[in-house]
Amino acid sequence: MISARAGALRITADSVFLVTAPLYHNAPFTLSLISLVMGGHVVVMPRFDPADVLEHVARHRVSWWYLVPTLMGRILRLPGPVRAAADLSSVRTLLHVGAPCPEHVKRAWLGWLPPETVVELYGGTESLAVCMIDGVDWLRHPGSVGRPVSGEIMIGDEDGRPLPPGEVGEVWQRPPAGVRTYRYLGARARRRGSWESIGDLGRQDAEGYLYLTDRREDMVLVGGANVYPAEVEAALSEHPAVLSSAVIGLPDTDPDTDLGNVVHAIVQLSGRVSDEALLAHLRTRLAPYKLPRSIERTDEPLRDDAGKVRRSALRAARLPGAVPG
Repeated sequence: MISARAGALRITADSVFLVTAPLYHNAPFTLSLISLVMGGHVVVMPRFDPADVLEHVARHRVSWWYLVPTLMGRILRLPGPVRAAADLSSVRTLLHVGAPCPEHVKRAWLGWLPPETVVELYGGTESLAVCMIDGVDWLRHPGSVGRPVSGEIMIGDEDGRPLPPGEVGEVWQRPPAGVRTYRYLGARARRRGSWESIGDLGRQDAEGYLYLTDRREDMVLVGGANVYPAEVEAALSEHPAVLSSAVIGLPDTDPDTDLGNVVHAIVQLSGRVSDEALLAHLRTRLAPYKLPRSIERTDEPLRDDAGKVRRSALRAARLPGAVPG
């Protein structure tokens, strides 16, 4: 039964759950359903507005709050006095899921709410295995999405062989024995024996904590070195003028370098910032080969309210010969 998940998620009969993301996405829909099944109260916002979210929390005495890192970042961009005046005393759990959370965003929230209140969940829509970590544990293991609370995790190489702690590889998962979590329509699952993959890359430490790197299909190979777009995007997000970003790999057309691929950054900015200023910011955070070779500006948000970005579509639209949309 769906209510069996309620305990691990801290959802109770007296929970007041604030929906901040579209209900057509899996996580907000499923979490709202669990809350209703448990007898809780669900508050649905017509649209996301950072200041209005804080007002809803105070007005409805929200105790259980779902956010994605994109929305967490938007709330942090509110003026200091607005955030300082917000009454978040009713919040018992803030759960975030859906995308990697930049470290500076996570630390800001752990300084705003009691760390034990902030919970991160990783599992994917397929829910083969599920990892969770609260803020207290995260401060001991910065960057981790936790250890499995359901199913198993194994980091494997290209041939599916287990890798030792600390090495980055594909995240292979399997659900608890006897549990079947999903079935693809029009596609095939990536399987090796009893293990399956949803395409994520990561590593585990000696204690079994999982650290995600990026999506397997989004990794950019630059002159034989791996560049993970999520790392570059996280560094860009620390610049005060960057509202959102997406990083992709494009073919290297310079015959003098011939790196195979180069890093291309697409950014949505709140004001005028030069390429050099953005690169100067990134140089203090990234190795030289990870720096964007080119920077493109857009007026449109690059992630939706569920924190999702389609890097493959962005890349396809910018490849030589692509037809403008």
